[in-house]
Amino acid sequence: MSPPDAGPPRPPRDERPPDDTGRRIKVWFRFVPREDWLPYDTEGLWATRLSADTARVDNVPFLQDGVAEGETVRFTTDADGVHWAEGRVADSGNCTVRVLPLPDGPLGRDARAVHARLAPFGLGGEVFSAEFPLVAFTVPGGADLRAIKELLVRGQDEGWWHFEVSCSTEAWRAA
Repeated sequence: MSPPDAGPPRPPRDERPPDDTGRRIKVWFRFVPREDWLPYDTEGLWATRLSADTARVDNVPFLQDGVAEGETVRFTTDADGVHWAEGRVADSGNCTVRVLPLPDGPLGRDARAVHARLAPFGLGGEVFSAEFPLVAFTVPGGADLRAIKELLVRGQDEGWWHFEVSCSTEAWRAA
């Protein structure tokens, strides 16, 4: 007899629960690190499982290019249970923008100041770390894309920050 805290028997490693859709999982992306940038070659993003091999990305990527929050990705699961992205299945209409405040600029290394500049557009973002105040934003397709682009360019021209658009849409490019 098993001890009371042993719980139900675990399924063999290659079996999935009958219905695990809707469960949050971490999907890992592989990429080639950029020279003179962060030394990582993978990034894990939270996602909601939609099927046995697809999930919807639930947060904004700091490092992975070509994907935005809300995208549906296909993944495979390795023998260790790690979910590896294989590609995008459906786009979300969202863009991913990363902003790094310049230490010697008027905002200093203050990620909150970056947030404050973009908050009027309803944009929320995540900060990589206090030591490296890179802010990653999800820009919804229905946002005022032209005004956001103008502010990003103005901030770069005035020495507030550097920015990059790591996932764009036709609407973004046309704005």
